[in-house]
Amino acid sequence: PKPGLVFHNAVVERFFGSLKHDWIFKVAQPTRKHMKQDATDYIRYYNNDRLYTANDGMSPVKYEMSLIKVSGST
Repeated sequence: PKPGLVFHNAVVERFFGSLKHDWIFKVAQPTRKHMKQDATDYIRYYNNDRLYTANDGMSPVKYEMSLIKVSGST
């Protein structure tokens, strides 16, 4: 396969698409420092608060915790 095709890294492409759609284009970004902080805040939101239908309506962190609880792993 050819390197650099979108479907080679679908998870990352999905994240950056969501970042641009949900955050960057909707929130004023006056400085690079402000944008870096916003991106950091969005990553925290994306992993801890944003709900996903593929995860039974849970955030990625909550979904992973539910899997660990079910499997008995720590």
